[in-house]
Amino acid sequence: MAKKAGIGINSIYRWNTKTPSTASLQAVADVLGVTVDYLLGKDDKTSTSNEPVDLDKVLSEEGMAMFDGKPLSEEYKKALLAMLRANKNSGE
Repeated sequence: MAKKAGIGINSIYRWNTKTPSTASLQAVADVLGVTVDYLLGKDDKTSTSNEPVDLDKVLSEEGMAMFDGKPLSEEYKKALLAMLRANKNSGE
């Protein structure tokens, strides 16, 4: 995902302690097919289309969740989803 979004994987790791830039959030949202507001928990609408997007499904699709040319481990995928959920919950 980081590669497709044009973001370094270390940048995503830093999201645990540092707020990502608007450009980085938009890039991730574009790859996942969701809105930035959805990633931030400001909107329940997942995408700009009328079709909902299941982030867990998107991240598990082959080729969508890769780092350094290798698929992400289930542990990393879960951590990434947890970071997104935590970011969402921190805004509530």
